[in-house]
Amino acid sequence: MAKKSTRTTLEDSQASTTDSAATSTASEATQAATSATDDQAEQTTAVDPTQQITDLKAQLDAKDDQLLRAQAEIVNMQNRNKKEQAALLKYDGQALAKDVLPVLDNLERALATPADDEAAQQLKKGVEMVYGHLQDALKKHGVTEVAAAGEKFDPNIHQAVQTVPVDDDHPADTVVQVLQRGYLLKDRTLRPAMVVVAQ
Repeated sequence: MAKKSTRTTLEDSQASTTDSAATSTASEATQAATSATDDQAEQTTAVDPTQQITDLKAQLDAKDDQLLRAQAEIVNMQNRNKKEQAALLKYDGQALAKDVLPVLDNLERALATPADDEAAQQLKKGVEMVYGHLQDALKKHGVTEVAAAGEKFDPNIHQAVQTVPVDDDHPADTVVQVLQRGYLLKDRTLRPAMVVVAQ
């Protein structure tokens, strides 16, 4: 009976060893398979260093291009801003000058009215003084009269409101008469002269 028990224990031990060996072999096989799969995955995902360098260079070139474009846009904005500021300074007071022109027209009409008696002549003299001072002030700020009578018609500074036939004294496209004076602010037209043109 004791021999039988010892034999059973020995057989159980051998069976356990066999199972353990089988388990160990299966575990090793699984690890080997996993390792092989990992190696394959690494080989699949591994990028060629030359290709990687080429991609990085392309990305760097794209970023450089974006930076250059952004810098150029900033320079363009600064230049536009400078031009706008220069124009504002150059044509400062344009709105005021435009508003003063009708006053100048009314003074001219007042001066064109005949003054018969001495009181009217004194009044006319006062109007002449105001007109002269106003003209001087406008000239000081760059407002000048448009040359019109006898000049060649220029649509930039003249506005034709009537035409007359050409004659010996007035060739074609010549200003025959000025109906309303025009004015310039430096090189910009404040108001074109209203004229009669020979056609």
